[in-house]
Amino acid sequence: MLITIADVLAGLIGAGIIVIGARALWAPRAAAGFGIPGTPTEDPAFRAWLSVKAVRDIASGVFLFVLMIAATPQVLGWFMLAAAGIPVGDALIVLRSKGPRSVAYGVHAATAAVMLVIGVLLLVA
Repeated sequence: MLITIADVLAGLIGAGIIVIGARALWAPRAAAGFGIPGTPTEDPAFRAWLSVKAVRDIASGVFLFVLMIAATPQVLGWFMLAAAGIPVGDALIVLRSKGPRSVAYGVHAATAAVMLVIGVLLLVA
C-alpha cells in the first residue's frame, strides 16, 4: 500500500477534527475560538449543544480514518469533497454572526480549501 501526501493530509485533517471535538468536551472555553462573538461557554445549555457538536466532530474524524483503512483513494476523495461543506458552513456562520473575518477565512475557509485540494488529489490518485 502506497501512502501519498494526500493520505497524510487527510489523516491530519481527521486527527485535527478529533482533537477539536475532544477539546470542546474537556475544555469548553476553547469553543470561543470558533469565531462567534460572545460565545456563552459557561452556560449549561450551550455546553450541552457544544457536546453534541464535539461528538459529531470526533465521529467525523473517525470516519476519515475508517475510509483511509477500508476504502479506495477515490472514495476517500469524494468524502473529503463532501465534508468540505462543513468548514464552508462554519465560515458562513461566523460571518453571519459578525465574527472575525480572520477566523472565518483564515481558519474555516482555509480548512475547506485544503480539504478540496486533498479530495481532488485523492480522486486523481
